[in-house]
Amino acid sequence: MRETFDYIVVGAGSAGCVLANRLTEDPGVRVLLLEAGGEDTADEIRIPAAFANLFKTKWDWNYETVEQKYMGDRTSYWPRMKALGGCSSMNAMIYIRGNRADYDAWRDEHGATGWGWDDVLPYFVRAEHNTRLGGPLHGGDGPLFVEDRRYTHELSSAWVQAAVAWGMKPTDDFNGADQEGAGQYQVTCHNGRRWSTADAYLRPILDRPNLTVRTNAQATKVVLESTRAVGVEYVHKGAVKTTYVDREVVLSGGAINSPQLLMLSGIGPAEHLREVGIDVVVGIDQVGENLHDHPAAAIIYSTRETTDLIDYVTPGRLVQWQLAGRGPLASNIGEAGGFIPTSDDLPAPDMQFIVAPTFFYDNGMHEPPGRGFTAAAVHVAPKSRGRLRLRSGNPLWRPEIDPAYYTDPSDMAVMIAGIRMQQEICERPAIARYLGAPYKPESLELTDAELADHVRDVTQTLYHPVGTCSIGTVVDPTLKVNGVEGLRVADASVMPMVPRGNTNAPSIMVGEKAADLLKGS
Repeated sequence: MRETFDYIVVGAGSAGCVLANRLTEDPGVRVLLLEAGGEDTADEIRIPAAFANLFKTKWDWNYETVEQKYMGDRTSYWPRMKALGGCSSMNAMIYIRGNRADYDAWRDEHGATGWGWDDVLPYFVRAEHNTRLGGPLHGGDGPLFVEDRRYTHELSSAWVQAAVAWGMKPTDDFNGADQEGAGQYQVTCHNGRRWSTADAYLRPILDRPNLTVRTNAQATKVVLESTRAVGVEYVHKGAVKTTYVDREVVLSGGAINSPQLLMLSGIGPAEHLREVGIDVVVGIDQVGENLHDHPAAAIIYSTRETTDLIDYVTPGRLVQWQLAGRGPLASNIGEAGGFIPTSDDLPAPDMQFIVAPTFFYDNGMHEPPGRGFTAAAVHVAPKSRGRLRLRSGNPLWRPEIDPAYYTDPSDMAVMIAGIRMQQEICERPAIARYLGAPYKPESLELTDAELADHVRDVTQTLYHPVGTCSIGTVVDPTLKVNGVEGLRVADASVMPMVPRGNTNAPSIMVGEKAADLLKGS
């Protein structure tokens, strides 16, 4: 018997869980939510400080980029969560919306009508349940809990004091009227525990009879009749299945999986699709193009007369967190930071600082050599653009990921400026008293060329890939795929330009707005 729903949402991540919730508010609408991963049952998901323990496990897509020409021809590991909640179940939980200038640029420079700051702000507010901040810029009764972290290490507080002494203004709200400043990050946690979109949007509605959630179901293609999406083919319990839709298919797989699925379905760059043996249904050259990410590079110091978060990975501290949601395991690692422009002629900050009271480099994949402090610089307005391509017509093969870090030379110049700023901040007495010798690089007496070599050596993703199904080229402002009926994309891939800051809150916003667009169609 042919199985049919009104909507199929592919991907139960930051936007997909939102869509499942909002679409099934109407009891007459039947929704199938497909998730390639399993249920979000790992203990490490709930413990904020344990997020890196999920990397390169069964919970991770475990992607790797192609060799990066401007990073010494090395590859870059890209973790992406494979479970309910998507990357909201694996990220560092920092709640940042981005800058007004980002969304106004989407509208004015990329044709994203209806996506300016004044258009998207109500969706941020609708989603949010902020335990400290209130209206008009913050929500108090949305499903997404946002709270002040329940634990802050003394090094994070000392860095904020040093940054203010250096010249940054203090702030207690990076999502207020002005993004610029230094302070502690708010996090998507509830009572000291991670609060993913699965927690916020999906778990409370699992008993709705009009919602079906199917885990361990990896989509392999969108089923098309002529140029209309009529269903989704997927692998579930070892069998290939097809489920159909009466209304629309919505792809919410993120900046990697959504363009991959479009191309597997014959929607994408015609010449490339033919190369991998896929029949072209709708030629859209820009599918997979415009891939970009926030590159991050850090100075790492050894410390003295203080502790390291790693010191607190003990049974006693685990019990403290389990009983009260407090203590060092409630840390999100990247506890503090700030935003600042690297030159005076910029419309908004292009540099984000994130600091951590531990050694954290190469995604935390190295055993700490002792106690340490990580002072990272993140370029939040990069100009380099890469692309995603298929390696094969086999849907289970990983795609070819090329973020093209530093292909635009201005990105390296900004990173050097940001690291110089971090170095100066770390020389201020409030934090310098705790800092010993630099660990990476081994000396801070470096020329710009030497510092560029350090940046190339340590740059990693900040886990914010966007742009591969961009509004204005692949989808229209209502998120409909150009040239295809009954098919939309709603996730970070539709962002024509990465917001200045962490991308989880913007992805949730996309889900909220997409739900309204679908309801209004």
